[in-house]
Amino acid sequence: MFRTPLTLFRTLAFAEAVSWTLLITGLILRATAGLDVAVSIGGGIHGFVFLSYAATAVVVAKNNRWRPWPTAVAVVSAVIPYATIPAEIWLNRTGRLAGQWRVAETGDPREQAWHDRFFRTLLRHPLLFGLALAVGVVVVFAVLLIIGPPGR
Repeated sequence: MFRTPLTLFRTLAFAEAVSWTLLITGLILRATAGLDVAVSIGGGIHGFVFLSYAATAVVVAKNNRWRPWPTAVAVVSAVIPYATIPAEIWLNRTGRLAGQWRVAETGDPREQAWHDRFFRTLLRHPLLFGLALAVGVVVVFAVLLIIGPPGR
């Protein structure tokens, strides 16, 4: 399904924008109809997708060797409603989403670090890597739910 970094990043960027719509709709329903549960549902979905998008941005940044600036733009774009869409367009137009997953060593000297070798090993097992990322996102999400919303 996600055969390239572009397809994975584009899917999560779109999902993040949709989750903003759910959160904003929940806020409107709470303000106009007194439906507090709408914010709980929309906010929960948005929070989970936000964390998933951030994890995806970091994985794609590592794979495509982004410098800190585009990585920060990608991650921070999730904080601004609907900004993941223009961020994805910019990253794609500048060629930062081009290419395949780096599953094999190419001889590039940047690939000699232990973390690059480990990353390639993870990419060679996409189902396990995806499952590990999903579990990591679920754990962070659960911890944040236990801590509670800011200001409480």
